[in-house]
Amino acid sequence: MSELFSFGLLCFTSFFTLINPLGTMPIFVTMTSELDQQERVATAKRASIVSFFTILAFAFSGQLLFNFFGISVNSFRVVGGIIFFLMGMDMLQARLNKVKVKESEVKTYVRDISITPLAIPMICGPGAITNAIVLMEDAETLEQKVTLIVAILLVMVLTYSILYSASKIIRFLGETGNNVMMRLMGLIVMVIAVEFFFSGLTPIIHQMMAK
Repeated sequence: MSELFSFGLLCFTSFFTLINPLGTMPIFVTMTSELDQQERVATAKRASIVSFFTILAFAFSGQLLFNFFGISVNSFRVVGGIIFFLMGMDMLQARLNKVKVKESEVKTYVRDISITPLAIPMICGPGAITNAIVLMEDAETLEQKVTLIVAILLVMVLTYSILYSASKIIRFLGETGNNVMMRLMGLIVMVIAVEFFFSGLTPIIHQMMAK
């Protein structure tokens, strides 16, 4: 039982750290600043659900898909790093909060941003996908596999709760505070992007030089 608990704790802490819902929250706040409370809740719920099933899909078939298409996790990290960097640059220039949504386009906008970039790659990024594949391979028993699924579910529930509460931050910070926070988080996102990019690029270069 202690071994199963340790495995579950590892799953929960690793996914919560890699998904980092607190880091996703500023982007969610800025991208949904033009939406009302009901629409923000719908966006958070859809992004969390999409992320949960995407992580599960990669956990059960990720390694098979990567091998079938000849895709490496390192390549995924490089692409994710580029996406993060461009997003961080937009945040640094306070451009993300200038999205104006027409009333007739609200449903389409909610559906689009809840999948990309919120669910993929912000919540369900290269780190979370890689972690799901590795932990599923390490889960040798049915109990461990169930524990892994429950841990992912708990992290997604926490992520939804944090994004759900993000609307209160919009009212508390105001436009100026939101811009300041967005610029600061933009720097952090760009640093994370560089780390992702080179952590994926370095093994690829080493592999090319070894041939």
